[in-house]
Amino acid sequence: MTDWPILSTVTFLPLVGVLLLLFTREDGPNGRRNILNISLATTVFTFIVSLFVWIWFDNANPGFQMIEKHDWLTSGISYHMGVDGISMLFVILSTFLMPFCVLASWLSVEKRLKDYMIAFLVLETMMVGVFVSLDIVLFYVFFEAGLIPMFLIIGVWGGKDRVYASYKFFLYTLLGSVLMLLAIMAMYWQAGTTDIPSLLAYKFPPQLQTWLWLAFFASFAVKMPMWPVHTWLPDAHVQAPTAGSVILAGILLKLGGYGLIRFSLGMFPNASEFFAPLVFALSVIAIIYTSLVALMQEDIKKLIAYSSVAHMGYVTMGIFAANQQGVQGAIFQMLSHGIVSGALFLCVGVIYDRTHTREIAAYGGLVNNMPKYAVAMMVFTMANVGLPGTSGFIGEFLTLIGVFRVNTWVALFAATGVILSAAYALWLYRRVIFGVLDKENLKKLLDLSPREQLILYPLIALTILFGVYPAPIFDATAASVDLLVNNYTAALHAAQNVALSMN
Repeated sequence: MTDWPILSTVTFLPLVGVLLLLFTREDGPNGRRNILNISLATTVFTFIVSLFVWIWFDNANPGFQMIEKHDWLTSGISYHMGVDGISMLFVILSTFLMPFCVLASWLSVEKRLKDYMIAFLVLETMMVGVFVSLDIVLFYVFFEAGLIPMFLIIGVWGGKDRVYASYKFFLYTLLGSVLMLLAIMAMYWQAGTTDIPSLLAYKFPPQLQTWLWLAFFASFAVKMPMWPVHTWLPDAHVQAPTAGSVILAGILLKLGGYGLIRFSLGMFPNASEFFAPLVFALSVIAIIYTSLVALMQEDIKKLIAYSSVAHMGYVTMGIFAANQQGVQGAIFQMLSHGIVSGALFLCVGVIYDRTHTREIAAYGGLVNNMPKYAVAMMVFTMANVGLPGTSGFIGEFLTLIGVFRVNTWVALFAATGVILSAAYALWLYRRVIFGVLDKENLKKLLDLSPREQLILYPLIALTILFGVYPAPIFDATAASVDLLVNNYTAALHAAQNVALSMN
């Protein structure tokens, strides 16, 4: 391996595309095509470069790798980057989904295409930056800066209620993040550093841990989103353009889960154990309640958005089970959900581009003239339900095993979510794909174009591959998760010993 700063390269490569786009004219004869070609080339090249992160990654090393560190601000805050088994795969997922977003926008975005692509490329830099930051201030900068391009994507290129949805998204997320900023300042005053590896090793006093945990949880719970602070998500999804929904479901929701693993569990173990019952309760409510709400939806995107909240319930539950299966399952569930829910939103985009409606009642019998589309939609629906043989099953199964070892009642109630998810997903599939093809406008619909096949077929392959052979993901995450769980358990034992000696 060389001394090449690969993480900085992957993080800031999309900005090279932004620079090229700034000098490209949109109104020329080939203006749109040039913009799309530059954007696609940038995202594909970034993905190819990011694969070297996985190739050079040493699965046996539980610590941070590919470290880059430079002084940044004089008070000890540094530009510090690195990845471990928990964060590395999220970098790959972020760069992998971006080319599909560009392809999905090929025909659907009609106005201000250049600005739209610039917003996406800036967003990619911010998302990758979150996963590779090893300084908590740098993490916060990337975490918050990602809000701005997403706010613009929903607010400028969204549906008819886009302004309301974008402001709701912005204000909800910002409110939680203000508390996180206060917590970061408190940690700096307490530990004298903003370096994440140093903070992971630092023992925060139990009372301070409680307040820090609550502050971080406020931010990450909104980002996940957990019940009851999930209400911005259905609005944002319904109004966002197709590619915006893919990134929102595929990556942005995962920032919250990643934060809970890295900070809440890693830095505040005593508080995490204390608040675990609260998280279990919220997770179970999210799984059951939002699944029931999904059953009542009339808009396809809203139904998938509510299913995302339910699936994130499994993630939070697995994380705070704080054992090997729970945390591994949570990470796998996030990666799988990134592929599957992103693909489902791309499927919605396919029929929305043809009919310009997302009402479930407007469809029926699509299998008759769109058989390839019906097969693609079926694979992703089954993965969303958690059918064995698809990637959706493995994450849910592992989180349930992890929680079962901690609390059987929580696992029992959470398992009902599997039945409910089958109910709403199969109901949606039956209404849209089967039935009689009696609506005149649907009889003229064409099956998947080559561009749409190029978007959906790789996602089908991955959904089935990781459902049958999940080893590459578990190999990468195992050592880091082991270290995290062992440190967590050791911290709890140490706290118990202190409590006993005081008695």
